Amino acid sequence: MKAPATETYASVKPPRIGLLDTARGVALMAMATYHFTWDMEFMGYLTPGTAETGWLKLYARAIASTFLFIVGVSLVLANTPEIRWRTFWKRFAMIAAAALAISVVTRFVFPNEWIFFGILHCIAALSLLGLVFLRLPLPVTIVVTAVVTAAWAVDTWIAPDLLRSPIFNPRYLAWIGLAEMPQRSNDYVPIFPWAVPFLLGMTATLLAMGTGLLERLARVGTGSSLPAKAGRHSLAFYLIHQPVLIAIAYGLSVVIPPAKPDPVESYLKQCNASCTMQEGEALCRSFCQCTLDKLQKENLFTEFQSGAVKPDDGRILALASECSVDAQ
Repeated sequence: MKAPATETYASVKPPRIGLLDTARGVALMAMATYHFTWDMEFMGYLTPGTAETGWLKLYARAIASTFLFIVGVSLVLANTPEIRWRTFWKRFAMIAAAALAISVVTRFVFPNEWIFFGILHCIAALSLLGLVFLRLPLPVTIVVTAVVTAAWAVDTWIAPDLLRSPIFNPRYLAWIGLAEMPQRSNDYVPIFPWAVPFLLGMTATLLAMGTGLLERLARVGTGSSLPAKAGRHSLAFYLIHQPVLIAIAYGLSVVIPPAKPDPVESYLKQCNASCTMQEGEALCRSFCQCTLDKLQKENLFTEFQSGAVKPDDGRILALASECSVDAQ
């Protein structure tokens, strides 16, 4: 059955845009550089929290935003003038299977920070959501994109706590993106606010149809450059690059062992990096110093740092709750 896209958006199949492969490949390579920074931090060469703060934090968000924008563009191009159901479900199954595999592997390797909803989980979920918008009139898509973007702006700059609730803190709801304090994860990319770049990609592509822009972009030659090749095999690149990079970092640690970091400095850096994902820097500095003081006072600091005492231990939750109230 043909989707209403044949009547609403375009009646002919848009051209293939090789420039998208190159853009996707460049984003993949940028992602690899970021992940290698994370690997070097994991092996102890960089101060804990380095990859989650400062310009590296912005770098990571820019990379994820680029990927999701391209996913939105590609979804429209691949399913106009009609949804190619067989191709869509094949691609969806591959992404979903890869996301599940990452969750299973990280659950064993990083039990306290496993990836329960990372970039691949988000891409799979948004692809399903995108099907809905492919079947809706363009004005509806534009309005929804504007509303979600405005909500992101409010949540980021005006009233960060307005849309959030502790109800969404558990992992089975944290994927929505409205948690006050989501569970720790090495890759957390919830639907909100990451639907914003995806919807912008879809909307921009739908608006570009009929303007001649897509045809002009299709004429830009990308050849057989390395980024273009990587972009055409993005899922394989994503799954393979990190094991290779972490093996390199591990090999380096065997040959040239890193210096041992100061445990107090490491704790404060990690705590602030995690906290500032949801709260302001001033509040997080107060909260993290408070929890450090209480952990040391209760003689729990060493055990907590070694992993003998888990973050979900009742004593840890109690002191975190006290410090949260004091920091407000």
